[in-house]
Amino acid sequence: MTVARQYVTEARRIVVKVGSSSLTTASGGLDADRVDALVDVLAKVRSGGEKEIVLVSSGAIAAGLAPLGLTRRPKDLARQQAAASVGQGLLVARYTASFARYGIRVGQVLLTTDDTSRRAHYRNAYRTLDQLLAMGALPVVNENDTVATDEIRFGDNDRLAALVAHLVRADLLVLLSDVDGLYDGDPSRPGTSRIAEVREQSDIAHVEIGSAGKAGVGTGGMVTKVEAARIAAAAGIPVVLTSAVRAADALAGRDTGTYFHRTGRRSADRLLWLAHASTPLGHLTLDDGAVRAVTEGKKSLLAAGIAAVEGEFSAGDPVELRDTAGRAVARGLVNFDAKEIPQLLGRSTHELARELGPEYEREIVHRDDLVVM
Repeated sequence: MTVARQYVTEARRIVVKVGSSSLTTASGGLDADRVDALVDVLAKVRSGGEKEIVLVSSGAIAAGLAPLGLTRRPKDLARQQAAASVGQGLLVARYTASFARYGIRVGQVLLTTDDTSRRAHYRNAYRTLDQLLAMGALPVVNENDTVATDEIRFGDNDRLAALVAHLVRADLLVLLSDVDGLYDGDPSRPGTSRIAEVREQSDIAHVEIGSAGKAGVGTGGMVTKVEAARIAAAAGIPVVLTSAVRAADALAGRDTGTYFHRTGRRSADRLLWLAHASTPLGHLTLDDGAVRAVTEGKKSLLAAGIAAVEGEFSAGDPVELRDTAGRAVARGLVNFDAKEIPQLLGRSTHELARELGPEYEREIVHRDDLVVM
């Protein structure tokens, strides 16, 4: 066993993500045998009582297709949400029944990016997941597809899994799909080979990464999995990417799939979510001095350095900070409503406090609520 794979066997708290194609038939509907096979593996890993598992599971929309008479994942949002509404209940019921064979309780946790980018909501999400684990339950996490629009339109559970791994302070992230790892070309073509380890992103800069699979029930593909691995590895969490049928080998530390080494250390929790999970509701254009202060000096953003404001947002919302060329340089949680900021542009905090009152003698975006992109 390599040193890298030894980290897998030593991991105590593990986040496992499984995709829709690994749980359902191509036409929609849950495949009970596939669900049971995955549960068998996860239950065995937990059986010694030394390891904790958080399962991030796709499949709600896919599970709702057949019961609603749909043959493929719909493109319109309303029918996606309807399928999620029907499928989410079926998905968690299937997991509940399957894990019950081993006496394992299941707790459902549905998240949206808004739940986890705001400070109070973030703490609540962590407490819920941590308490479930402490009480011996196995959390099954999914995006709240029934009501969350941005997640359905732009994301999938690969990114969510990376962020949840950081949220629960996991020792390992395992991404399961229908492909047994990252290849240096199309795995269906002869002459390509599996990439066993990735130490840094430059190792795979030459690799052409594919999109969603042929089944049509998922939204991801290898692109989102590699991006999720990058997010987790940069936050100090190693990642194994492999197929669901090889989950047992992966969790046993055997040479299967692709192992992504850690490339960074754990960062402030909310800042990771702010960078990768929030949706900016507007943007502020910064002058050159403010750009340098924010990106190089790690300073808060003051009104004096803002040249323009666009969007409709309220205090506490995420906004994008841009340079004069329109490039995004940072993201942060703003302390003022959009309608308040125009009267503050280019003015010092002392001047604002003198003319408008002491409540205006504060940063537009505090450095503790700001992440450089």
